[in-house]
Amino acid sequence: MKIDGLTDAERVSGVKVFHAGTLRKGDSIVISGGRVLGVTSAGTSIEAAVATAYEAAARIRFEGMHYRKDIAADARRVQAAGD
Repeated sequence: MKIDGLTDAERVSGVKVFHAGTLRKGDSIVISGGRVLGVTSAGTSIEAAVATAYEAAARIRFEGMHYRKDIAADARRVQAAGD
């Protein structure tokens, strides 16, 4: 299956998309299996980085796509405990 939106996702400031289960076929990036991508982000705070990562992930599309909804949950808990 072809993956769309990778260029759009990487245009989000502070975002880097890491490939794991992908292959290049001609001019396209396709799924090769397993966990396909890792979308990471840097920000001025944990909340800002999380929001940016989700913004970038929302730009990526492929059939059957799903992603974790608990990005940085542990870091957010630790931060909240320290407040």
